[in-house]
Order: sequence, then structure tokens, then C-alpha cells
Amino acid sequence: MKKIVALAALTAVISGMAFAKPKKVEINSVADLEGKKIGVQAGTTGELYVQEEVPGAKLSSFKSGMDAALDLKNGAIDAVVLDELPAEQIVKRNPKLKIIRDPYFAANKEEYAIAIKKGNTELLNTINATIAEMKKNGEYEALVAAFMPADGNITIPAAKNAKSAKKLKLGTNASFPPFEYVEGTGIVGFDITMGQKIAEKASSSLEVIDMAFDSLIPALQAGTIDFIAAGMSVTEERKKNVDFSDPYFASEQVIIVRK
Repeated sequence: MKKIVALAALTAVISGMAFAKPKKVEINSVADLEGKKIGVQAGTTGELYVQEEVPGAKLSSFKSGMDAALDLKNGAIDAVVLDELPAEQIVKRNPKLKIIRDPYFAANKEEYAIAIKKGNTELLNTINATIAEMKKNGEYEALVAAFMPADGNITIPAAKNAKSAKKLKLGTNASFPPFEYVEGTGIVGFDITMGQKIAEKASSSLEVIDMAFDSLIPALQAGTIDFIAAGMSVTEERKKNVDFSDPYFASEQVIIVRK
């Protein structure tokens, strides 16, 4: 009888643990992040911000923002710090989460640019010329409208990949919508379409190589890829290791929390 009662009690405890709701944590600004369990995507400026600016933070780094968001939903962490547009896509797919915006992040926007191996002036000039041309002829505006529409209904432009023996290898991390993500069996996104334009300008075919975000710069330095288009923010630390194109987009960090 004692064994049955003990077993029933143990079962109740385990059940309670399995269905326990995540502990409520109030986070309404960057000031509330202090001492909290925070998830970030490895190798990003969000990770750097938490490491350097949030006292007592218990940092967890993930391969993608979505992986961090899943841990947030499950109550393993208290918040996620991530770039604005990918965060919006995550929350759109997860109604139990919401976004907190902070004036600090709004005042410290980050600029995305394409990274090239140091000294590769020819490719850098081609990329800058492509960006300038797209902004002048309306293709850039059309690309923004396609991947960042006001109604949220993304329209993926038809893929254009020139047939050429000459090849350019674009390195990316396909877990950062709407800039790069997997749709069906292919990798699509704002940066991917821009990469196609760059390859076309260089009379080359384009090969897209997906890898972990924090592996991109080492791969570029090793010559595994020719350029990085991955929603990568320009930072002084990164400029020590790569050359950057002219900026093509400005973004800010946000905080994702449970509702």
C-alpha cells in the first residue's frame, strides 16, 4: 500500500513538472534584461550586446533565432535578443510570443552589408556597383516590397541564375527570414535575390552555401565562399577580418518575450 501511495505521489510530481507553466518574468525594456536568462543567435551582434551590456545575464547561444524562440516558449529562457525582421517572422508563427522594442536599440540601428575577403577589390567593386544600380533603377525598392510587404504577404521573385562556367559562391545562414530562409527545397530571401543580381553583374552563376552564422567569416577567409550575404551587421571587430560593401539595409535589435 505504501508503495502504491508513493508511486502515485511520484507520478503526480512528475506530471506537475511536465505541465508546469513557465515562471512569469516581467521584461518591458533592456533594463529588465539584467540577470535574466537570454537566448541569442551565435555569432551575432545580439550575442555581443548581451555579453557586453547586460549585467549578470545568463547567456544561451543557439544556431538560429527560431531555436532560441522554442526554448523561450518552453520556459527554458526568459527572453531572446534578435534582429527586428527575423523576430517579426518568429512571432508571426508563434502567437504566444511578443516583441518588445526599446529606444536604446532604435537609437543604435545597425547597417547590413555584404562581406568580401580582404583585398578582393574586383568583387567588392562589382557588389557596390550592383547595389547602386538596383537603388537607381527601382529594383531595390521592388525587392523591399517583395520581401517586406506592408500586408506581410511575401512574394518571392522568380530565381535568375545565369548559366556560366564562372561561379560565385554565396555563403549564408538560411534561418534569418526575410533575408535568407528555406522555402520548399530551396534557399530564398532578400539577400539571395541580391546575390543573384551580383552574380549576373559578374557574368557568373551563383552557388548558395548554407552554414552556421558564426562559421561564415572563417569560411570566407579560407576561400570556401566568395562573399557573405546573411543580414550581417558592419562592426569594427568584423572589419578587422573582412571588407564590407556599401550598406544596403538598416535594422535594430528587439527583445522577444512570452505573452
